[in-house]
Amino acid sequence: MKDWRDTVVGTDATLRDAIRCIDASGLQLALMLDKDQQLVGTLSDGDVRRAILRGFSLDGPASEVMNASPITAHTTSLPAEQLKLMRRNVLHHLPLIDDQRKVVGLVTLDGIAGILERPNWVVLMAGGLGERLRPLTENCPKPMLMIAGKPILECILESFIEQGFRNFFLSVNYLASVVRDHFGDGSKWGVNICYLQEHKRLGTAGALSLLPERPQDPILVMNGDLLTHARFDNLVQFHDEHDSLATMTVREYDFQVPYGVVRMDGAAIESIDEKPVHRFFVNAGIYAISPAALDLIPPETFYDMPTLFEDLIKARKSTAAFPLREYWLDIGQIEEFERAQHEWPSQR
Repeated sequence: MKDWRDTVVGTDATLRDAIRCIDASGLQLALMLDKDQQLVGTLSDGDVRRAILRGFSLDGPASEVMNASPITAHTTSLPAEQLKLMRRNVLHHLPLIDDQRKVVGLVTLDGIAGILERPNWVVLMAGGLGERLRPLTENCPKPMLMIAGKPILECILESFIEQGFRNFFLSVNYLASVVRDHFGDGSKWGVNICYLQEHKRLGTAGALSLLPERPQDPILVMNGDLLTHARFDNLVQFHDEHDSLATMTVREYDFQVPYGVVRMDGAAIESIDEKPVHRFFVNAGIYAISPAALDLIPPETFYDMPTLFEDLIKARKSTAAFPLREYWLDIGQIEEFERAQHEWPSQR
């Protein structure tokens, strides 16, 4: 059983300290307590990701990005009251405090209501040709390549299942029968699996036009060649909190210029920056898409996710970036496939 005390950090904690605590506890929250064990603030997974997007230093004080006015419940409150409070305020965690505002416990939504089955559909893109992985993909679609004794796509499916997702669509094209024969209707895993059959390449967004009906909740879309420990439930929560029509997961990517960069004003040298490092956020291939955004996708037309985001931005619709800080590996080339063989077993 997870112990709420593992979520505690002191008031002098850095953001890096808080992240370690959030990950180690498995409760996706850090409680900042003073020396008297009184609650000073909370730091959620969403707070961390928003701080990263703002460029906040991991060595900066966590107190500057925490929620200094978290909703709490008294230790004498009944479970039904706690559940009502969490649902009314869309909370996943609820600190329990006594009369001195000392923390005596932490209630989680999953703990009080049981592991929730999430209504969100999951669309996994499994129709790519995998040309850069030939000859491995001559008779096997890329998502069905074996990692640690399982197809990549099965590793992805199990990650979603562990987080409460039950309804899946697999977009298939190249060697589709290999995927269908392995996964069937999903009953082996206790989930529902349907197939979106592409008769031509439609792209990561175009395949969504094949969905049988408009979903009621945001859907999650993921490329079928990724290995990750991303918290998909946190992605949905982040998407909802930002009232976004489309949310893209992003990864921080560092690029070091191998030379000294000379900055000039005309012919005059102003400064020399020796081998500077430039940092960017890049697309990580996992998305949360609201039903209204699907209306922009043309039927039976090649249409990629970046194009959907560009069209939403042009239309001044709300989009968001969800920074991914968990393990992530894109298996696009032989080198990444070989790397996954060594890394993924130890990441499980």
